[in-house]
Amino acid sequence: MYSYEERKKAVFLYMKYGKSISAVIRELGYPDRKSLTKWYREFKVYGDLPKASKQRYTEKQKNAAVTYYKEYGRSLARTVRMLGYPSRAILGEWVHEYLPVSCHPVKRGKSVVQYTDEQKIDAVISVASGEKTARELETEIGVTRSAVSQWKRQLFAKEERATMGKTKPGEPDKDKPGRDAELREECEILREERDRLQRQVCQLQMEKDILEKAASLLKKRKGIDIENLSNREKAVLVDALARRYRLKHLLASVHMAKSSFFYQRNAMQKDKYASVRERLRTVFEQARSCYGYRRLHVILTAGGQVLSEKVVLRLMHEERLDAGVSKRKKYSSYMGEIDAGVTNLLQRDFHAENPNEKWLSDITEFSIPAGKVYLSPIVDCFDGYVTSWTRGPSPNAEMVNSMLDKAVGTLKDGECPLVHTDRGAHYRWPGWIERMDNAGLVRSMSKKGCSPDNSACEGFFGRLKNEMFYIRSWFEVSIEEFCAQLDDYICWYNEERIKMSLGGRSPMEYRRNLGLIS
Repeated sequence: MYSYEERKKAVFLYMKYGKSISAVIRELGYPDRKSLTKWYREFKVYGDLPKASKQRYTEKQKNAAVTYYKEYGRSLARTVRMLGYPSRAILGEWVHEYLPVSCHPVKRGKSVVQYTDEQKIDAVISVASGEKTARELETEIGVTRSAVSQWKRQLFAKEERATMGKTKPGEPDKDKPGRDAELREECEILREERDRLQRQVCQLQMEKDILEKAASLLKKRKGIDIENLSNREKAVLVDALARRYRLKHLLASVHMAKSSFFYQRNAMQKDKYASVRERLRTVFEQARSCYGYRRLHVILTAGGQVLSEKVVLRLMHEERLDAGVSKRKKYSSYMGEIDAGVTNLLQRDFHAENPNEKWLSDITEFSIPAGKVYLSPIVDCFDGYVTSWTRGPSPNAEMVNSMLDKAVGTLKDGECPLVHTDRGAHYRWPGWIERMDNAGLVRSMSKKGCSPDNSACEGFFGRLKNEMFYIRSWFEVSIEEFCAQLDDYICWYNEERIKMSLGGRSPMEYRRNLGLIS
């Protein structure tokens, strides 16, 4: 507690120094700001200070508060918050009264480290120009960020204020008018420098963002010359950054006229492929949803329309038209031998100059919930035409032999094709060999466990399963229904499905164009 004389002395000094609290505390070492303000208000209202303050707390309460303050971090705010009494000003008075000077709370008066006016101006200029950050200054000279901000406000103030260096109480500052004019001039220079640096940073950041957008949106490398971009590409960049930067600054950076930008943006908003998209969906559905972009491109451009394959591929992605491709499975085959095999006469040469010159055959399996179905076709190497096929629930000799009988029935006089198969038991049975000899056909077999030797026939099986089998669900489909759909697909494969190797024609259409069939 402060005596009457101490409180009255503090109030008189406060009025003498022009109501400068820091000057009073710096000279007397007491009290805190709130107490001095309270004493001044009492003196102003009553014309004097009370001789003794009212006793509101007992000695036991005071001792408990001071003890808590000393033992728990010497924090006035924490002690008041935990005990619920008194105010921080009163607790500070109790601490000054009952504890030694080393335990007194720190006063907010004169800073411990004194800085010259030149140091303060240099610090403000460094932060304002971006040369250094407040954190770097704190590391170098030990000044806090709040202190730098306070110096900056003092330096940029419009009204006439005291200079950064403090004068002694009551001592006039003789150089004040000249120094104020000098500070105002320096402030104006700093503002101009700050604005210039901000504009420069904004311009550099905008150029950096333009290059990054060119790399991400247009797939251009970061070293690309902006002037070499087309107006459409420039419009894409400007439109992507229009929310972050002003339009006129962006257009100036990419060297583009405002009218050109709006023309290109309006053109991009119109979908010029609207009719193509509708035609694309129709053709894809008619092709049993199994055509890729190359075949779709052939059909779409058959009427003379100019369209690239990449555009068709992009439109398929946007319309989510996926032909569906199954995952590749690990190959496994039977490694046993029944008897000596036949020589591989084909030697992976699947090219034929005429129909019924080279035939390929094999057996594939379809597993559906209703059971298993086996297919045995004969594929002509001339154009991939399926000459004959049989299917059934068991891969027996009857199925293979009947397929061969149908194929032999389509031959003309003098036609004796080479028939290439794998080393399966179906093609080593006496019935098969007898039919081959009677028809004058030549036998050829792949190497043991080597599917690439018969890759053309395996490719037909792959296309068949990708386009007809894997992309559908076969639940509640009977064996008979599945066989009917299998026959329907092979007929469509021969008559309508186009092949790129045949110039965008189906095998049947290809033969008609060559005059082989009427």
